[in-house]
Amino acid sequence: MLDFISEPMLVALIGGFGGVLLGLAARVGRFCTLGAIEDLYYGESPLRLRMWGIAIGIAVMGTFGLSALGWLDLDQTLFLARKWNPAESIAGGLLFGYGMALAGNCGYGALARMGGGDIRSFLIVLVMGISAYVTLGGPLSGLRQYLFGVSEPAPYSAGFAQGISQLTGLSIEVCGFAIGAIICALTLLSRSLRASPSHIFWGAVAGVAVISGWAGTQWVASNGFDGIPVVTHTFSAPIGETILFAMTSSGNTISFGTGSVLGVLLGSFVGTLIRGHFRWESCDDPRELRRQIFGGALMGIGAIVAVGCSIGQGLSAFSVLAYSAPLTLFCIMIGAAIGLRQLIWGFSPKI
Repeated sequence: MLDFISEPMLVALIGGFGGVLLGLAARVGRFCTLGAIEDLYYGESPLRLRMWGIAIGIAVMGTFGLSALGWLDLDQTLFLARKWNPAESIAGGLLFGYGMALAGNCGYGALARMGGGDIRSFLIVLVMGISAYVTLGGPLSGLRQYLFGVSEPAPYSAGFAQGISQLTGLSIEVCGFAIGAIICALTLLSRSLRASPSHIFWGAVAGVAVISGWAGTQWVASNGFDGIPVVTHTFSAPIGETILFAMTSSGNTISFGTGSVLGVLLGSFVGTLIRGHFRWESCDDPRELRRQIFGGALMGIGAIVAVGCSIGQGLSAFSVLAYSAPLTLFCIMIGAAIGLRQLIWGFSPKI
C-alpha cells in the first residue's frame, strides 16, 4: 500500500475514517462531552454519561487486544511515552472544563456542530486551534514550561495495566483487557442503558474510532520510513495543525490530526443530513459571542497543558489506561460544573 500512497496521506485517511465515526456518533448518537455533563447535573439523567463508559470500555479492550496481537506497541503511544505530571492534569483539566462550559462545547463538539451549519462553532474552533498553538510553541509556551516543566520521556510506562501487572504477575494485556471488560460490565448494569441499544451502539462506535487510530498509525509506523508517530484522536493541537495546513499546504505535510478533524466535519455533516437537522446558525448576542471566544481560548490552553482534550484524555488516554486519564477527565467535569453553575445561577448561593 505504501508503494501507491504517501505515509502522511495514509495516516490522514486513517484519521479521517475514525473522525467520520466520531462525527456520526456526535450528530446521530448524540455522543457529547458537555451534553453528558449537563444531563447529569441538571437533567438528572446519567444515560449519555454512561455512553462514555461503553466508549472507554470498548476502547480499552480493543487497544489491549491490539497489543496482545502484536499490532500495537503501548510504549510508543503519546500518553505512556511521556512522564506524567499530575499538576498538568489538574490545572489543564479545570481550565479546559471551565472553557468548555463557557463556549458551550468542547473542541470535538464544536467541530460536530460546525458540520451541522453552526457558524458560532466555526469561530470557537478557530480560536481554540490558535490558542492551542500559542500555548504549545508560541508566546505562552515559555510560561507553560516554567510552570509545569519540560516534557520528559517516562522512565516507565505510566499506566494502570502496567502497575497491576507488576503486582499480580499477569501480563499487561490481560490486566488491561480485564479492566476494559469490567468498565463495560459495570456500565451495562444500568437498566436504562440496556433499554437503549442506540446509546450502547454509538458509545461503542466512539471506542472503535480510537482503536482504529492506534491500529492504523502503528501499522504505518512499523512498515514505513518517515517516523510516523503512533497516535489516535484528540482535538486540541490537531485543530491548529489543520489551520496551518490550510494556509501552508504547499510547504507543510498533512497529518493524522488533520484527517481526524476533517473526518469529524464530514461525519457530522452526513449525520445532520440523516437526521434532517442541518441548518445555518449564528450568534445574535455579542455577550454570548464574547463568552464563547473566551471559552474557546481557555480550552486551547487547557488542552495543551493537560496533554489532551475531553476526547484526547477522556477517551484516547483512557484507552491505554494512562494514569493521567481519570484525573484529567474528573477535573474537566469539575471545571465544566463550575462554568455551568456560573452561567445558570451565578456564584451567589441558590435560594
